[in-house]
Parts: sequence; structure tokens; C-alpha cells
Amino acid sequence: MKLLGKILAAVAVPLLAIAALLWWLPARWAMPLLQPSLHGVLLQQAGGTLWDGHADDVRSPDGRVPGRVQWQLSHRALFGQVELQLDFAGPRFGLRGHMRKLPAGQVEWSGLQAHADLAALADPRLRLPLGQPRGELVLNAQHAVLQGGWPLELQADWQWRQAAMHMKNGDVPLGDLHGTLAAQGGVIHAQWQDDGQGPLRTTGEFALSPLGWRLEAMLQARHADPALQRWLAALGRPGADGSIHITRSGGMAAAITGKTAR
Repeated sequence: MKLLGKILAAVAVPLLAIAALLWWLPARWAMPLLQPSLHGVLLQQAGGTLWDGHADDVRSPDGRVPGRVQWQLSHRALFGQVELQLDFAGPRFGLRGHMRKLPAGQVEWSGLQAHADLAALADPRLRLPLGQPRGELVLNAQHAVLQGGWPLELQADWQWRQAAMHMKNGDVPLGDLHGTLAAQGGVIHAQWQDDGQGPLRTTGEFALSPLGWRLEAMLQARHADPALQRWLAALGRPGADGSIHITRSGGMAAAITGKTAR
């Protein structure tokens, strides 16, 4: 019995030491182990612990989205129950919310808030016929379930502040737009409208699934803005009242249902 007790003590001591190390593991020690799984994102100047820590210098893979991140990771992650409170703050992009890992590789977000400077996120190598989006995009998602990055469930509001399209000859202002985002069963629905005061009057809906997409929208210039009118002319021929109605779809869009935009 004494021999058994000595063996158990010899095993228990290093196990307790390992458990204590994991429980208070400094964040700066954990970063080299986590870096390969961050897909090129660099976390430097780390402080705190693995469970309650921060990194004061965060860089995206291309270095264009700097910021600072704070996190709180539940100790239940040691038993495979991952829950994370995340707060990333940067001059061009910010995100905060609570993440929980679900079975079958799904991820659940709640209380998700994000904002982005679209000019900072734009790829200058990408030439879009209608221009590069400009302005600030703000998203507030009460609930979201993702699988492989695709939303299976989603309830969110969004705003596009000081919306504009950057063209070769300058920016085309669109005003302030706002709407909702919803997803159910992997089908995404977006609705939008303007704030009633900007240069562009618009309402619309967009539906997207892995099978296809469908767009219905109405756009009309409120004032005689030559740049905006040229931009609208690229979308279609205006009616007698100057409005443009768009109905477009692609893929197996018949599988996507939704209300008609007004």
C-alpha cells in the first residue's frame, strides 16, 4: 500500500503542476502555439493569461487592418467546451461578441457587433464595374450560427453610413442606407432602404443560398446629380419617373423564396 501511495503521489504531483500551468498559462507563452491556427493573423505584445488576456498589436495577413484584441476564454475549453468573449478594436475595423463552439463544427455568435471602413478593406486590384464601396458598414447581430463561415441562422440589423461608390473620376455619394439580415436553413435574406434624406431613394431585397441568388431593387436620384445619374444609367434604363427597377437572379434562384421589393 505504501508503494501504491508513493506511485500515486509521484503521478499526481506533475499532473497538478501541469494543471496549474494550464490554468494560469501566460498569454505570451501561448501565442507561439496558437499562431499556426490564426491563418496569418499576427498577435504581438500579448499580456494576461490564455484565459483572460490581450494583444496590443494585431495585424491582418496583409497588414492593412491593425488593432488591439482582448479575450476571455472559458476554462471549459480544456474539456472541449469552447466559449470565448472577444473584443477587437482598430481604427478601421472593430468586432466584439460572444462565441460558442457547437457540435458538428458549427459556431454560434451572440451579441455580435462589428463595424468596418470599406475603403480600408477594399482590394485595389479588384476592378468592379460599378465601383468600389466606400463608407462605414455597421452590423449588429443578435444571433448567428455559422458552419464553415456560412450563416445557417442569422438575425441582424445593418447600416451603411455615408455610402458611396468610388469610380475612376471620383466618388458617387449614395447617402445613408439601413436594413436587416436574416438567415434560416442556410438561405440569407437582406432588405434595405435609404434614410429618406440622401441623394438616392432606394429599397430592395437580396436572397442568397448555395443554390443561387435573386435581387430586386428600386433606385432613383432625388436630385439632378450628374455623377449619380451616370452611375444609375449603368444599372438600367430609367422609367418615366426617373426610377430604375432591377430584377436579377443567378443559379437555381427558383429555390430561393422571398417577398418582392417595393
